[in-house]
Amino acid sequence: MLARLVLVSAIPLLLPADQIPVRHTEGRVHGFLVLRDVEDNLLASGGLTQLATGNRVTSELTFHFKDGSLQQETSEFSQRRVFQLLTYHLVQKGPTFKRPTDLTLDASTGQVTIRYTDDDGKEKTISERMNLPADLANGIVPTLLANIDPKTPKTTVSMLVSTPKPRVVKLEISPGGEDSFSVGGVARKALTYTVHVNIGGVSGVIAPIVGKQPPDAHIWMAGGKAPGFLKSEGPSFEGGPIWKIELASPVWPKRDAPVKK
Repeated sequence: MLARLVLVSAIPLLLPADQIPVRHTEGRVHGFLVLRDVEDNLLASGGLTQLATGNRVTSELTFHFKDGSLQQETSEFSQRRVFQLLTYHLVQKGPTFKRPTDLTLDASTGQVTIRYTDDDGKEKTISERMNLPADLANGIVPTLLANIDPKTPKTTVSMLVSTPKPRVVKLEISPGGEDSFSVGGVARKALTYTVHVNIGGVSGVIAPIVGKQPPDAHIWMAGGKAPGFLKSEGPSFEGGPIWKIELASPVWPKRDAPVKK
């Protein structure tokens, strides 16, 4: 349930990366989420639905923004021995997004198609067949985190991003210790992770100098026998602000108490 990590243009550098072994199989999920800015203003509400058919899992994360914008990403992945992305579809449209984008990828064929609107309002299409790595993490970062040993000092996976040209970058995931939260007044501990973008190549060297290196993302996970997503903070598109995604609970309308006879 992590907001999509969208990054700046890069010359891809294929560093060593990891396919994550399946420790906890995924199943049916229907969760509710809210998206806020760093001042805690509510920007969007949405949720995650997930269905598993055998070893194939389809996950859909959707946010409806107050200004009418939409962000939706659908990931289909295999959980046979290791997690492997099969297909991915991202839609970002509306005034919230400076470059409306529709991205699809098919990992089996390497076909990537990106439709976007440029700065002049013109619709453009990029279609390429790429040599995609087996460890792509688009749309499944929290799932991978639930299966990484928290004692592992660093895990590296790949992600395809739109700049708007498709590029493959590396995500370096490092544990950051524990953080405290509470549920119903009961204190609990969350595992924290930092996700650093390794752009690679010449662009990666100069990015911090010219201010193009995206900020690190941070993710909070529940640990224990059934690890799960709690919260994330990070950008959702190139040059975008830091957004927070958190779990939400249903709010029921208040009803008058029955009149005692």
